[in-house]
Amino acid sequence: MKIGVVCYPTYGGSGVLATELGKGLARRGHDVHFITYSQPVRLNSFQNNVYYHEVRDADYPLFQYPPYDTALTSKLVDVVKYEKLDLLHVHYAIPHATVAYLAKKILLTQGRYIPTVTTLHGTDITLVGKNQAFHPVVEFAINKSDGVTAVSNSLRKDTLDQFNIEKDIRVIYNFIDLERFRKANKDHFKKAIAPNGEKILIHTSNFRKVKRVEDVVHIFKRIYEKIPCKLLLVGDGPERANVERLCREIGLCHEIRFLGKQEAVEELLAIADLFLMPSGSESFGLAALEAMACEVPVISSNIGGLPEVNIEGVTGFLSDVGNVDEMAANAIRLLGNETMFKEFKSNALQQAEQFDIENVLPLYEEYYQHVLETTVYDYKPR
Repeated sequence: MKIGVVCYPTYGGSGVLATELGKGLARRGHDVHFITYSQPVRLNSFQNNVYYHEVRDADYPLFQYPPYDTALTSKLVDVVKYEKLDLLHVHYAIPHATVAYLAKKILLTQGRYIPTVTTLHGTDITLVGKNQAFHPVVEFAINKSDGVTAVSNSLRKDTLDQFNIEKDIRVIYNFIDLERFRKANKDHFKKAIAPNGEKILIHTSNFRKVKRVEDVVHIFKRIYEKIPCKLLLVGDGPERANVERLCREIGLCHEIRFLGKQEAVEELLAIADLFLMPSGSESFGLAALEAMACEVPVISSNIGGLPEVNIEGVTGFLSDVGNVDEMAANAIRLLGNETMFKEFKSNALQQAEQFDIENVLPLYEEYYQHVLETTVYDYKPR
C-alpha cells in the first residue's frame, strides 16, 4: 500500500505518533510518504520505503502570513498524482483534515479519488476545536473524512459531545516501541544524579499551562519533606520560567534539574523511580505509557484518557486535577512500601506491553483496508 502521512513535524505527541506509525508501516513493506513543512524530528535516519516531501510556502509580499494550507493542498495533489498514493492519513484535525478534503476535491476534477483517514489526537478537539473560529470547519472536515480514528475512548466521547459527527469514530490507541522504551541498566548514570541513593522523580512535557508543571514541583516538595529524592524536569515551553521561579521560591533548586528537550528520554526514564503527570487535560497520556514501559509507576490526574493507561491501584494512582496533597501522599505511600513498589513496577510493564506498536500496526492496516473497500467514490465523469 502507498500511504501519504500529513502531520506536524515537531516534538508534539501527534507528530511523534504519526512518524513512528509511518516508520512501522514501512517496516511491514508499505511505501510511506511524509508530507509536511520540515522533516519530522523522529525521521532522523534512512529507512527503506520512507519518503519525505517538503511543503514550501509561497513567498509573496501581499501575504502577511504565508498561506500554508494552500501550499500543503497543492503539495498533496502533486504527491498523490505522481507517487500514485492509495490513501492519505492526516494527523490532527486542524488544518490537515480540511486540507485533505480540498486536495481530494481537486483530484476529483482530474478523475482521481484519494480516500482520507483523519486521526484525532486531543487538543485539536478539546482545545483548539472548541474555538468558534474553527469549530464549523473542524466539524465539516471530520464528517468529510472517509475514516476517522481517535487515540482513546475519552477523546472519542469528547468529539461526539462537542461536534455533530455523522461518521463512525474508530478508537485505535497510541502505542509504544518496546524495543526503545524498556528498563536498562543505567546504575552509573543514576549514581551521578542521586549519589546517596535518593529516589528519582521525573516529569516530561512541553511545559504548557495545561501540563500543570507547577503542580509537579508542589508534589515534589511534599515528597521531599518525607523521602530523600531528586526531580528531573524534561522538556521546555512557555511555563518554564514560572516553574524555575517557583523552584527558587521554595528553595529546592539544588534538588531539581531542568534538562530541556531530550531526544533519548528513555535513558532518563531508565533511572527514574516515579513519573509525575498532574495534567489538566490528556487525550491519552503517551508520556506516562513511555514511563510504564521502563517499569516506572505513575502518579497522575484522572483526566481524559489517563485512566485508560494508568490503572488506579495497579500501575500507579489517579487523583482529581489540582489535588497535589493526595498525589504526594500516594507517591510517599508507594515509595515507602518496597513490596508494593516492586509490584507496581511489574504491573506497569505488563500494561505497557498491551500497547506495543507491533500489536497496533495491524489495527491500522485493517482499518486502511476497510476504508479502501467501503469508500463511496462520488466522482462522476463529465
